Amino acid sequence: MEKNACPAKTDGPSVTQGCPKLAELQQKNNSANEYSIYMDYNATTPMESEVMQTITEAMQEAWGNPSSSYAPGRNAKVLIDWARETIAQMVGGHPEDIIFTSGGTEANNLVIHTVVKYFWNHQRHLAPKDGRVDLGGIVQVLPHIITSNVEHDSVHLVVENLVKEGKAKATFLPVSKVTGCIQVDDVIAAIGPSTCLISIMLANNETGVLMPIAEMCRRVKIVNHQRGKQTPKILLHTDAAQALGKLQVDVQDLGVDYLTVVGHKFYGPRIGALYVRGPSTSSPVYAMFIGGGQERKFRPGTENTPMIAGLGKAAELVVKKLEIYASHMKEVRDYLEVCLLTVFGKEKLHFNSHFQGSDCLPNTCNVSILGPNLQGRNVLLHCQRLLASVGAACHSENVNRPSHVLLNSGIPYEVAENAIRLSVGRATSKEDVDTIVEELKLAVKEIKLCAAQT
Repeated sequence: MEKNACPAKTDGPSVTQGCPKLAELQQKNNSANEYSIYMDYNATTPMESEVMQTITEAMQEAWGNPSSSYAPGRNAKVLIDWARETIAQMVGGHPEDIIFTSGGTEANNLVIHTVVKYFWNHQRHLAPKDGRVDLGGIVQVLPHIITSNVEHDSVHLVVENLVKEGKAKATFLPVSKVTGCIQVDDVIAAIGPSTCLISIMLANNETGVLMPIAEMCRRVKIVNHQRGKQTPKILLHTDAAQALGKLQVDVQDLGVDYLTVVGHKFYGPRIGALYVRGPSTSSPVYAMFIGGGQERKFRPGTENTPMIAGLGKAAELVVKKLEIYASHMKEVRDYLEVCLLTVFGKEKLHFNSHFQGSDCLPNTCNVSILGPNLQGRNVLLHCQRLLASVGAACHSENVNRPSHVLLNSGIPYEVAENAIRLSVGRATSKEDVDTIVEELKLAVKEIKLCAAQT
């Protein structure tokens, strides 16, 4: 693996040509970037040079409207179809199961709003004149959604908002404070007569813990077989943003009805896709936007051909090289943890990504250096080269609070506030690890010295 001190530096086409502002920013950042070591790959990844090349070629050769019959439009249609095939191959589905979206947030919203509408359609189909249906002897008028208390905001906040608006009921199941995982028995116990959606992420973006999605789906499908026609089918969704590009992901093995794909988590562009098992046949899909007939009317709007092509290329690389990527990241992550233990000692560290009996992403090390004044943000502020975070980027405004994901996973407050999430990438080297561990050592020493002098 090549050492990659700064992921923004690629062999692809220059992004500053024709844009004075970008050229100015690049000039300012060049010296700093030369010495920076990026370890925040769970937040976002740089595009691979092959992905950038594919996007550029698509802009040049497939700029036409994909619905047009002339050559540039036909070229665009061919690229979109090819991307759909490669993404389907990456997740183990069929090309017709893939719907392109602007990103993971849209894909998650599409699932949740679809299933709420599906519930109401089911209600209307069975309802007598008063519009109410007796489900299991209790009158239920709201769809019920089950999710976890460690989900990404694009699931958690959407469900929470539906509840606030009186459009749904929800159960936010706590993860086990021992395993960091959702417990399948808890999921089954939470199912009620109006339950219509269970949405649990495949891998947590902060702890890296893998959720038991396959077992959950298997158990829920048994429940579905036992439910009568008066009750809606329970649909199953997983947000696979953090897992793709790091783990083998197969929708057939998982058994989900929906799976969210996020390009910028596996070295692709910032668009996404949604896998749907048999759109509108096996699994419902209702468009959130009204417009043209693109994406079989599931996602109207002229397709963003270059970015879709880039997403397809990123998926193709995952299909071809996943084993190499995952093996390298695990080797470097394991080396990172050994180095941290060697420098700081077991008594001064807590690995927030280690949970009894749970598997973890191969690239994720969430660690707290224990002691006063060693809050994660404070430590990172004393680092000159390390580019990392204390948790999810979408929570970066909560500067004075530890991650709710860590707290909900059973990490004590004083440990959680010292957390640093170090996530390695395809090009992170052991030399990078040596450098940042030494820098963390110096940062902690400096903080302690300053505290002693005050």
